[in-house]
Amino acid sequence: LLLLAARPGQGKTLLAIGLVIESLKRGNRAAFFTLDFTKADVARCFETAGRSIDACGDRVLVDTSDRISADYVIQRLASASPGMLIVVDYLQLLDQERNKPPLADQVAELRRFAKERQVIIVFLSQIDRSFDSAGGRVPGRGDVRLPNPLDLALFDRTCFLNHGKMQVEERTG
Repeated sequence: LLLLAARPGQGKTLLAIGLVIESLKRGNRAAFFTLDFTKADVARCFETAGRSIDACGDRVLVDTSDRISADYVIQRLASASPGMLIVVDYLQLLDQERNKPPLADQVAELRRFAKERQVIIVFLSQIDRSFDSAGGRVPGRGDVRLPNPLDLALFDRTCFLNHGKMQVEERTG
């Protein structure tokens, strides 16, 4: 699991689309689940990244359902092949509706799924509004917006962006 986090406008989505395109170049399939964008928005992001989503054919699944949750992703990708790249846009919306399991439970379930199916899941995440992006500092784990409890140790890697700077960390322990 990879957590990719930044304030709005810092390039999270375009970086995630770039990862999808790179995964496709390596012969893998990909999926982009979004609770924020429309399919047209995602297609525009692909165009900005230099690739037409139509050229990807059936190798990329774009899902904009309001039902997106861990259970939904797992059900849709039950036959996912090893190496598949899955993007979830975005983390905080997974449990926005209180009829879905708590965020921590959903991430833990997706972590189990990723290990079992040998897939990579990238979660786009918001950074708290209190983070001062003008200071030049790159946000960190303590800056992730978490309206509900979540142990960020569930993520194998984190990637934080701010004004063209990137900081990648691996989980220790």
